[in-house]
Amino acid sequence: MRRTIFAAPLLWLLAVPAGARTPAVAGQFYPADPKELAALVDGYLAVPAGAKGPSGLVAVLAPHAGYEFSGKMAGMAYWYVADKYDTVVILATGHTEGVKGAALLASDSYETPLGKVQPDRDLAAALVKASPLFEDRPSAHLREHAVEVQLPFLQRRLKKPFKLLAATLNTGELSDLKKIGAALAAALRGKKALLVVSADFSHYPGKEAAAASDGAMALAVSSMDPGLVQLTSRIINAKNVPGLETCACGEAALEAGMEAARLLGAKSFSVLKISDSHTEKPGAAGPERVVGYISGVFSKAGTAAALELSPEQKKYLLKEARAALLGAFEGAPAPAGLEKDPRLNLPGAAFVTLTQAGRLRGCVGTVTPALTLADAVRHGALSAAFEDGRFSPLERRELDEVKLEISVLSPMRPVKAADIKPWKHGVMAVSGRHSGLFLPQVWEQIPAKEAFLGEICEQKAGLPRDCWKDPKTSLYSFTADAFEE
Repeated sequence: MRRTIFAAPLLWLLAVPAGARTPAVAGQFYPADPKELAALVDGYLAVPAGAKGPSGLVAVLAPHAGYEFSGKMAGMAYWYVADKYDTVVILATGHTEGVKGAALLASDSYETPLGKVQPDRDLAAALVKASPLFEDRPSAHLREHAVEVQLPFLQRRLKKPFKLLAATLNTGELSDLKKIGAALAAALRGKKALLVVSADFSHYPGKEAAAASDGAMALAVSSMDPGLVQLTSRIINAKNVPGLETCACGEAALEAGMEAARLLGAKSFSVLKISDSHTEKPGAAGPERVVGYISGVFSKAGTAAALELSPEQKKYLLKEARAALLGAFEGAPAPAGLEKDPRLNLPGAAFVTLTQAGRLRGCVGTVTPALTLADAVRHGALSAAFEDGRFSPLERRELDEVKLEISVLSPMRPVKAADIKPWKHGVMAVSGRHSGLFLPQVWEQIPAKEAFLGEICEQKAGLPRDCWKDPKTSLYSFTADAFEE
């Protein structure tokens, strides 16, 4: 996973001013003149006729670039913010200093050309007391723009004064980010508080790759699972897409904010718009090197996205699995970039089964998502054809005779034998270094549960047939979305 490079001269750390934190990017990221700034932001906040936001808003996701690039998109997120909040929590990228958890500006006010915003000192003190992951560190805010650029929107949208809890984050430790989110949720429960996640997305691929990466990240956010967001980011980054330095400039803030929003009752994330710097400002940014933006809202209405595959996506994956086999025989390189369909760039675990004249010819796959779904399917097809030790490698003359089936696996869940449901659950048994797995389709050949589990132990894992009864054996269940040519 790529890391942000922090530029934090020692003088910043030794000479942190007390009182108001003065604007660092006024006149650069947004106008320094108060009247010009107010008029510009008011224009961004003008809600289009017919625009309807979800009810029960808990948090907003807004970009933090210069207003000429992302101001309109930030304004979209703030359209739906009601004038009813006493405290606003802004979780933002830490560009200038690496921090262990969340660096707060606990005592100083934040100043913009529109005036000062006072800190919520009581909330900050409570969080610092509650967890060592929170620290009062003004130096992390001194030259940071990701909080500052959000404030004029709040100052114009909220008519009555509000208090601010500003935090910068950049750790990659998901467990810590969840703890930060949980502590925030506990401290905010029952208060009139708004969460703001300040984040940009892909830096700096071409426009097409940005759309593929940002689309996948938006889908991951819509799952309401911070772990899926982090995994998606890491897997896409590992593909070394030209120009792509990060999938999310604000990933830590996003994951902590998602956890806090979820615990405060948010059930869904609605994407308002996905865009990029070239689309928003064509004259100032070329399509070959862009920054991606996502604007959206977390609310108590709706449900988390199920991320089910469409018939068209399944057809495409079957086509890609066969193309991978043909490419292996013809010496063609495997596709290296991202898929145009963002869903196929999400992490996936998949098995590919080959049959020939109705008989098994190979079946191999992955049980945990370590690749994009498209890459997992290609890997499964090649492994089933050439690496299944039960069969000789597939020959070119057989390619037209084999039929392909893909099984996309759900996450593995620990399970007791009594809770395994025949015909629904696939099962994996693990004991020490031994493991074995049957897909749900195997119930067709072995419909009795004890026989099914016994075959996993003996045939697949090389263990005693009744190993599934042993407390030292871990059982996991999963479901599979299976489709074939």
